Amino acid sequence: MTRIGRIFHGALAIGVGLAAVSPLASQAQSGPDEWQFRATVYGWLPGVEGTTEFPSGAGGPSISVKAKDLISGLKMTFMGSFQAQRGQWGGLVDWFYADVGDTKTSTRDLSIGGVPLPGTVTADLSLDVKTSLLTLAGTYALVQKPEYNMNVVFGARMLGLKQRLDYTLSGELGGIALPGRSGRVEVSPTNWDAIVGASGRYRFGEGLRWFTPYYVDIGTGNSRFTWQVMLGLGYSFGWGDLVAAWRYADYDFKSGEAVQSLTLQGPAVGVSFRF
Repeated sequence: MTRIGRIFHGALAIGVGLAAVSPLASQAQSGPDEWQFRATVYGWLPGVEGTTEFPSGAGGPSISVKAKDLISGLKMTFMGSFQAQRGQWGGLVDWFYADVGDTKTSTRDLSIGGVPLPGTVTADLSLDVKTSLLTLAGTYALVQKPEYNMNVVFGARMLGLKQRLDYTLSGELGGIALPGRSGRVEVSPTNWDAIVGASGRYRFGEGLRWFTPYYVDIGTGNSRFTWQVMLGLGYSFGWGDLVAAWRYADYDFKSGEAVQSLTLQGPAVGVSFRF
């Protein structure tokens, strides 16, 4: 098992586009037959936790590491999305991608077949984790009031993962010297899930400039169950909004899958524009 824990903290992920949680963009005041487009520049600092099983191949035992003990570097990230709306109907596309990884030498943060390495054995490890989260959804406005609005969100979310572990073992096992045993193991599942949820905001304060955006969805498909929630605080200007929020996404995968669970959570800040 691989415990993937808080590997994005300390790296600021910055992207251009509308956040997948549509409340991060402000509701433009346009006519019912006019197109509205929304975009946001934002940063998200999610921590990641999860459980993954690396098969060793040839019917051998699984190889396990704790990623939180190995990974501290962000290699590349991209976030971008776009939303359009006309009247009560709209749609959005959102894509989040991140590549993180690191190496450790002479470590014992490794187990084989669930058994930790003995004190006479060390390992050189390199772990790379690529995560891609794509949301394709439609929206329908149920409530549109100056102080409150709510939208139905429906569509699909794709989660693509690629996790690769390189290892080299050194030392002695049972008095027998290990000749630098090494290998590479990899898993790369892709999950598509249907989702349904709600998004909106509650406005308050002078001129209704302050607001609380929210988003929630649930889904299933290739995953046993997935859900996502966002709650924040924002302030509106004539040109757009400033928003700070907390976003949480969780996956529970079906029995026998290489990746068994995954959680992404952390703060996000954004500047949104409407046109």
